[in-house]
Amino acid sequence: MGSRREMKQRVAHTVKWCAIDRSVNVVLNIVTGIALANILPREDFGLVAAVLVFQAFAAIFVEGGFATALIQKKRISRKEYSSVMWFNLAIAAAVYIIMYVAAPLIAKVFDNDVRLIPLARVMFLTFVINASAMVQTSRLYKLMEVKTVAATNALATIISSVVAVVLAIGGFGAWALVWQAVSLAAVKSGALWAATGWRPKRYFSLADIKRFFKVGSGMLGATFLNVLFGKIYGLLIGNRAGILPLSYYGQADKWSTMGVSTLLNTMTSSFLPALSAYQDNKTEYAAATAKMNRFASYIIFPCLGLAIVIATPLFHVCFGTKWDPAIILFQLLLIRGIFSSMSSIYNNYIIARGHTKLIVTTELVRDIAAAIAIFITLPYIDITTPQEPTKGITILLWGQIAASAITWIITMVYAARLSWRRWWEFLSDSIPYAAISIMAFIPGVMLSKLIENNLLLLVTECITATGIYLVVNALFGSKIQKDVFDWILKRKKD
Repeated sequence: MGSRREMKQRVAHTVKWCAIDRSVNVVLNIVTGIALANILPREDFGLVAAVLVFQAFAAIFVEGGFATALIQKKRISRKEYSSVMWFNLAIAAAVYIIMYVAAPLIAKVFDNDVRLIPLARVMFLTFVINASAMVQTSRLYKLMEVKTVAATNALATIISSVVAVVLAIGGFGAWALVWQAVSLAAVKSGALWAATGWRPKRYFSLADIKRFFKVGSGMLGATFLNVLFGKIYGLLIGNRAGILPLSYYGQADKWSTMGVSTLLNTMTSSFLPALSAYQDNKTEYAAATAKMNRFASYIIFPCLGLAIVIATPLFHVCFGTKWDPAIILFQLLLIRGIFSSMSSIYNNYIIARGHTKLIVTTELVRDIAAAIAIFITLPYIDITTPQEPTKGITILLWGQIAASAITWIITMVYAARLSWRRWWEFLSDSIPYAAISIMAFIPGVMLSKLIENNLLLLVTECITATGIYLVVNALFGSKIQKDVFDWILKRKKD
């Protein structure tokens, strides 16, 4: 009982600092993002979005699934950490050289836009820099010392935000976004090296790499498929519809991803280490997954659902009407985010049991569905109307939503089985919070017909929906909500 209570306290501490980390970074990124979205021309965002498509693929091979493998393994020696770090740096350097040479080919994909060549060659430096600190970050998460990660992230975000805004005001265009990414990676990596005190040994073992790759290969395959069917949409939009439509999609994807990843990373960064400790205990593991399901549902459904409801007044308050065509894309991506977030939560249960290759199976199911949807919707991507300049892209996104929903169902079945539970028990963990969320949003939708002022509408919808959600959960005796408030009150007293 004592060890369980101790683990619960460690998880709570980790969640707290993860929440602080994400909250600080989200606030800073929101402020910077709003400033840049208002200062820079829309097309500049499309140029950088085009580069990010290829960077995402390159980064997969640099990380190689090792970050997950390092966290999943119970005990790791300094020599093993050193082997992984040197291997990652070598792969990062090799991949950068290849991508540097291939930059002109990237430009050809997007109507031979030569502006992409220098932007890509500088932007690709980020995955080399990030590779130098991957082990540092994994060690801290494994030790649940998230406070240090939070501090370095905040410092890096502040400095990179200042760099971006200054360059944007100075008229550097898309380069403001590129140097924001490079400075973010450089400051974060440098701060982690300075703060942790850990240094690698002059040691490398191919046997160590093989052992970690055995666990990480499943995640590598899953991540590759995930990125392929996440980023291929940006590639298709830029190639078929052009850079400006890609800008709209890029903004919608950026803001929706910010919300989804903030929620997801805050939870999963503490879930995996905690679950790994229970991986051989059926009763404890099943109980832990049940509570994690309810906690995730309690947070994900109302937060992402509310973002969908307030999308229009939110965009108008932040950007005026400059990015209106991105609003519907933002909403559709958030719907997809609900399914993908729950799937990611379930993936942690699979990873903690050491079945990482099974994740490839669930991803293949989604990707087959996504491929079919792409084949069906591909001829319509470039469709535009004066009222809906992104109409073709919305058709494409409905395919993403369908694929994510199928993945959620399949992943739930596998995760429940590995957690010694039934799939309908997993479903029953989430349904109450989804239903209460929908109930809370109905008045907000009705308010949009009555209030014309965007700021007033935004505030009113947020307060109304949040109030209804909390009250209904209290009336139904939600234990998760009680635990959350008890934890908050305890922290205030402490």
